[in-house]
Amino acid sequence: MPATQMLGGTRRLRDRLGDRLLFLLTLLAALVAVGLMVAIAYKVFRGASLSFSSFGLSFLTSSAWDVNKGVFGALPGLYGTAVTSLMALLIAGPLGIAIALFLSELAPRGVRGVVGPLVEMLAAIPSVVLGLWGILVLGPFVAAHIEPWLHRTFGFIPIFSGDPSSSGVFIAGLVLAIMIVPIVASICRELFLAVPRELEEGALALGATRWEMVRGVVLSSSRPGIAAALILGLGRALGEAIAVTQVIGAGWWIHRSLFDPGDTLASRIASQFQGAPTKLLTSSLFYLAAILLVIGLATNLIAQLIVRRFEFQRTGAD
Repeated sequence: MPATQMLGGTRRLRDRLGDRLLFLLTLLAALVAVGLMVAIAYKVFRGASLSFSSFGLSFLTSSAWDVNKGVFGALPGLYGTAVTSLMALLIAGPLGIAIALFLSELAPRGVRGVVGPLVEMLAAIPSVVLGLWGILVLGPFVAAHIEPWLHRTFGFIPIFSGDPSSSGVFIAGLVLAIMIVPIVASICRELFLAVPRELEEGALALGATRWEMVRGVVLSSSRPGIAAALILGLGRALGEAIAVTQVIGAGWWIHRSLFDPGDTLASRIASQFQGAPTKLLTSSLFYLAAILLVIGLATNLIAQLIVRRFEFQRTGAD
């Protein structure tokens, strides 16, 4: 057999072995990820079994949290989680998109090189440090200036009718907004930079203003990614515990005013799991974790559906 044929056969054998090894390694990585998710869910739901058998689905609609009487419910935590997360998303979403548009479309090159890394570095600040800043700086400032103005101007609206306070649901929402701004801004910036320059220049050449180009080309072509970025930021806000625990005030009840103390599912788990005196309390905290896990999975599924819907509308193909 000629040497060239032997070398070619050896190379093909190496290629087949390499392909097989690559397949096995990637399959193993996928199975590890799936197995880890299953193990986490199993542990959480197993830990919540005592509480689930004691309270059932009424746990979701009950506002009680009495360790001495052994009565627990998740409704105030669900309310606090929803309010703080939606408030953070309403603030951080437009702000993050605006930052991304400025850095990708409007800012001079020198400014991009300075502001861009600073925005991304904001995501690297530990949540406990941001929570301390919220206690020492943001909370007193908001209580002295922003909340009184909101109360004077919009006090007829129930959510702004309470007394200003340096801790509460409103402060927690602001801290969460600060935490998810860099996530939304960084992802959207990469999306906007990926828009073909020819499309933008073509829109401007046809007489479109810069705003019309941004609205009709940049934002339109990036809608699936923007939706995914917002959902990712929402997931970050839903699961944050430490910073929220530090500034929300730990009040397990539902208030109409955003200025009053509150609690979230994650902050209640973080504040009471260590040293829980009874098995029922521990199981109830696991129940809260199970609810949070289901909400997180549902949020990600909704994000995927939104992205696929926008992609189908754009391409017309599944």
